[in-house]
Amino acid sequence: MIKNRASGILLHPTSLPGLFGAGDLGANAYLFIDWLLGAGQTYWQVLPLGEIGPGNSPYMSSSAFAGNVLLIDLCELSHLGWLEPDDLQPHPGFRQDRVDFSLQGPFRLERLRRAAKCFFSSADDAMQNAYTEFCLTEGDWLDDYARFMTIAEQQDWRNWNLWPAALANREMQALLFFEEINSEKINFWKFCQWCFARQWLQLKKYANERGIKLIGDVPIFVAYQSADVWAHRELFELDDSGSPYVVAGVPPDYFSETGQLWGNPLYRWDVHEKTGYAWWIKRMGHALEDFDQVRIDHFRGFAGYWEVPANETTAINGRWVPGPGAGLFEAFEKAFPELPIIAEDLGVITPDVIELRDRFSLPGMRILQFAFAEDDSNYFLPHNYVVNTIAYTGTHDNDTMVGWWNSASDHVKRFVRQYMGHEDVDVPWDMIGALSASIANTVIFPMQDILCLGNEYRMNYPGSTDHNWEWRFVWEQVQPWQTIRLAKITADNLR
Repeated sequence: MIKNRASGILLHPTSLPGLFGAGDLGANAYLFIDWLLGAGQTYWQVLPLGEIGPGNSPYMSSSAFAGNVLLIDLCELSHLGWLEPDDLQPHPGFRQDRVDFSLQGPFRLERLRRAAKCFFSSADDAMQNAYTEFCLTEGDWLDDYARFMTIAEQQDWRNWNLWPAALANREMQALLFFEEINSEKINFWKFCQWCFARQWLQLKKYANERGIKLIGDVPIFVAYQSADVWAHRELFELDDSGSPYVVAGVPPDYFSETGQLWGNPLYRWDVHEKTGYAWWIKRMGHALEDFDQVRIDHFRGFAGYWEVPANETTAINGRWVPGPGAGLFEAFEKAFPELPIIAEDLGVITPDVIELRDRFSLPGMRILQFAFAEDDSNYFLPHNYVVNTIAYTGTHDNDTMVGWWNSASDHVKRFVRQYMGHEDVDVPWDMIGALSASIANTVIFPMQDILCLGNEYRMNYPGSTDHNWEWRFVWEQVQPWQTIRLAKITADNLR
């Protein structure tokens, strides 16, 4: 349970300004923390920080433990002497307002390879020792991740069950031979993870020293094409060939008439239970080293999840299957007494989901954009909140508040005007004020809403794979009046 009243901003690091095609963990991330402090904020919430997957989604990572190497600050590697000044010349095709993943990915990886080569040939003993210690400490996931990425790259990123059988099945002799002839490439991926972890923890330390707390995001499911599934087949619902026969999704809902077919393999929860949920405890422990609070995406899947046959093309023909329930969270409580977890309890919420959330005093989520379709009893209206709540104007899956308002029906607009008590509604600031004045302990605003941006600046369209995760801002968009107004709303309502 979060006990102190505070507010914060939802912004993924890729949306930060920067020279190299996307935001990263460099100087602009530190400037953003300084801005949060000046705006009276306490929290910085990010999306999953893992490797991106199909559609450039951070929710389909190649590892549940690895960081996104494209977030590594190249300038810091140059300051350490591992890159040359010419390496920091931006690609002429980079844009300030959008991420072009087809450009910035190859650009950054090429420079990371140059940095790794220089590090292994010339880094001082202190840095070499720090790298070696990291590899030993994180070896239980890092070794499999580095092997996986190296094999996948050589196999043109084909699904792992299509690799040569000896590698797909992790035959010991085949793996040892592969490592022997590919040690440099394997070490490259380990080097990248060390750089990411080192830079992220430095950024977290800077934030925490200034009273800013970081909220992370842990997807409930992992990608099929991941080191986790390849290395731990026994933990997932796979057939003898290693293919999933059922996959994850959600039934038809607010976002899609055909549901969302995510395609992630599902867990063999009985096997996890027999291990005392060891893999999940390692995963959560890793996340809690990186963040002060962790939002678990699709929390309702722990009570019951939507299982879809793998040969379906939509999520319509699925069924509800019981999840691990309280057993997993009892294991979490033993491992992490404070249990700093936020339950993303959106979607089709049944009494068992609410019971599981409340049994462990986990804060749930309320989304203001969902509040105005019915009447005053709507669960998402601010006067119906409970204290142990994280309230949002919208999330990364929603339109911006300006975009939402511009496309809202006449009925919704009348309801909003009535609720706000005046005709001339100031969107998004009236919405920000309404959330801040609620009894919810925590309120979070997407950065787009602070900047009063419209629909073309939203982050994600659920169910679509085109042009998602691309939005970026520039510092010129951040006006002093926005910072002052947010700080005043926060001081008046949340302190």
